[in-house]
Amino acid sequence: AALRVILVAEAAAAFDDLTRSGEINQLSGQEPGDWPNTFRSSRFIPAVEYIRAQRARTLLMLEMDALMSKWDVFVSPAPGSASLLITNLTGHPAVCVPCGFLKGVPQSIMFTGGLYDEGAPLRVALAFERATNWHTMHPKMDWA
Repeated sequence: AALRVILVAEAAAAFDDLTRSGEINQLSGQEPGDWPNTFRSSRFIPAVEYIRAQRARTLLMLEMDALMSKWDVFVSPAPGSASLLITNLTGHPAVCVPCGFLKGVPQSIMFTGGLYDEGAPLRVALAFERATNWHTMHPKMDWA
C-alpha cells in the first residue's frame, strides 16, 4: 500500500498542469476510481506518508539489486505481473515482447535487467524475437 502512494503521487505530478487548469474535466472516466479523480485526490497525500513510501521504495530497490546480482536478465510474464509493478518502482530496465496466445489473446514476456543496464534485457529480447516468430503474428479479430 505504501508503494502505491508513490505511483499515484508521481502520476498526479505528471498530470498536475492538466489538473490545475481544469482540463482534466474533459477526460472520460470521472468515476471515483478513475485516473482523473486519482490525480485530484493524490494532491492531498501527506508529505510524511510520501517520505515513508520512498523509504520503502529504497528497500525494495536494494532487494531487487541483490536479486539481479545473481542473473544478467530476469524473465517473467507480463503484463499484469508483480514484476511490472516492481520495476516501475525500482527503475530497473525492462522490455516486453510477444510470446504467444492464450485463447486467442496475445501474451507477452518481460525481460528485466540490472539498474542502468538497458542493453542486457534488450539483447535478450532481440535474441528471443529472432528465435521465434511471435512478433509477426496478430490476433484474429473476427468481431471487428
